[in-house]
Amino acid sequence: MEDAPMTIRKAAQTRKRQPLWQRIKAHPLARIGPGLITGVADDDPSGIATYAQAGAQFGLNMLWTMPLAFPLMAAVQSMCGNMGRVTGKGLAANIKDAFSPLVLRILIVLLLIANILNIAADVAAMGEVTELISGLNRHLMTTIFVFAILLQQMFVPYHRYVSFLKWLTLTLLAYTAVLFTVHVPWSEVALRTVWPRFTPNANAAAVVVGVFGTTISPYLFFWQASEEVEDMLAIKGSRALILDKRVAASELRRIRWDTWSGMFYSDITAFFIILATAVTLHSAGITDITTAAQAASALRPLAGNAAYLLFALGIIGVGLIGVPVLAGAGAYAASEVMGWKEGLERKVRDARGFYSIIAVSMLLGLGIQYSPISPMKALFWSAVINGVVAVPLMVVIIILVSKKSVMGAYTASRPMTILVWIATLVMGAAVVRMLMPG
Repeated sequence: MEDAPMTIRKAAQTRKRQPLWQRIKAHPLARIGPGLITGVADDDPSGIATYAQAGAQFGLNMLWTMPLAFPLMAAVQSMCGNMGRVTGKGLAANIKDAFSPLVLRILIVLLLIANILNIAADVAAMGEVTELISGLNRHLMTTIFVFAILLQQMFVPYHRYVSFLKWLTLTLLAYTAVLFTVHVPWSEVALRTVWPRFTPNANAAAVVVGVFGTTISPYLFFWQASEEVEDMLAIKGSRALILDKRVAASELRRIRWDTWSGMFYSDITAFFIILATAVTLHSAGITDITTAAQAASALRPLAGNAAYLLFALGIIGVGLIGVPVLAGAGAYAASEVMGWKEGLERKVRDARGFYSIIAVSMLLGLGIQYSPISPMKALFWSAVINGVVAVPLMVVIIILVSKKSVMGAYTASRPMTILVWIATLVMGAAVVRMLMPG
């Protein structure tokens, strides 16, 4: 049997002899999927509101958070993607095999509550922005968005639905386009990204907590691991890497490219949102932004209709990705815990429990629009719960991907583990600060 280095050298020589188009098709980026969609879902409407507030309140002096967040978010998502593909099971199923069922059920209940509250905030923002653009009633549009997303998830097979989500990821380019409509002092941007000027008081700490809390979120961990399993099952004859080592090198390479590029796309977009609101809203003295729709509306008199429309349409586009990811992540996690059949490729009659969780999450999120609960308060409590859940969950992820009994020969590397420990400490500090009075 040939050793691994010889096999890798022969594979590289074969790739060099292939025509350029064949090499492009064979590149891991040609099979982007879970990492890209997860990254874009991270910039959901509630996340946009957080980044807009950072730019409006502190100008260019919060840009530094995104270069710091990038390797941390990419590392933890890579771990989750690898776990799903190596074991052939989602994150909740792996936790169930290794830890107390009671602990897992508490985590999943908290995850579901946080996701429903987040869905409520996101669909409220989508309805509000649509009303700003078209004049149509926001509650009517919120209802239409919820049922359109729900019907797609329930009746469009995964292999088709995921293609739709991939095309929707292009909506993030709207925030890059916004920068072409305003003046940007690029030399000052570069300086403040590495040398910010702000007083590290309670207000600054709260914004930093918000930025990291919306960037590193538990529902993304569950979603990416489960989508790797979905992708695996969609390929006939494909098995978990722990059972089929022949494709391990190429699959892990694909996950690495997919995840790091998807997280970079997400991170650079968040950077641009902070930047766009810094050079417009902050410069005009508008420093208090509570919703993404408010940020879009405030841009109109400062940067013109083009910037306003691009910002607003971006909110709707990323909402169409973020909301199904929130609902789907909770459904995957709950189904794995309960032992139900799960998966967006399955028909509704074959996975009733899974689709019931999606439907209930979406409808409760919609119902909050008609309750005394403010969407902003829903978002606040979602952030609190996510912060509390993220820290122990990342510790559990590190333990799982470090175990040979779980990952076989594909345990996490030391640099990756160190990055996720740093992410855990950062999130832990964020939670402590978030729970402190004042």
